[in-house]
Amino acid sequence: MANADELKESLRHRNERQGPFFKIHDDPRITRSGKFLRKYSLDELPQFWNVFKGEMSLVGPRPHPADDYERYSLEHLRRLDVKPGITGLWQVTARRDPSFETNMRLDIQYIENWSLWFDFRILIRTIPEAIREGADSHKCERN
Repeated sequence: MANADELKESLRHRNERQGPFFKIHDDPRITRSGKFLRKYSLDELPQFWNVFKGEMSLVGPRPHPADDYERYSLEHLRRLDVKPGITGLWQVTARRDPSFETNMRLDIQYIENWSLWFDFRILIRTIPEAIREGADSHKCERN
């Protein structure tokens, strides 16, 4: 949708997340094709180009939109010490938790405990989580 960023402010009262990040179920800014892409996580594929260019990692804190970042407090900036990732600890442990503080805590836990083995475990856990997310969204559409 061409004016999605402009509409975001008018929809902020419907935000289902706590803190400075935004998400609503049945977001009216998402087109029918966008819903399909999100359902099967195909909207994530372009981010692999960012990984290839060295701007992102496969695993790390998920990037937040700039207008959400502007709402961070000073202690939240620590999550920016590492490259953002396509998937992360929050996605595989607390994806449905609306708390921004949980998201931050898990991002800091990831940063402080980083290892290749930790990244590998998160990547392996991401696959069934993405499949489960697609199946859950399919159930919601049918109900």
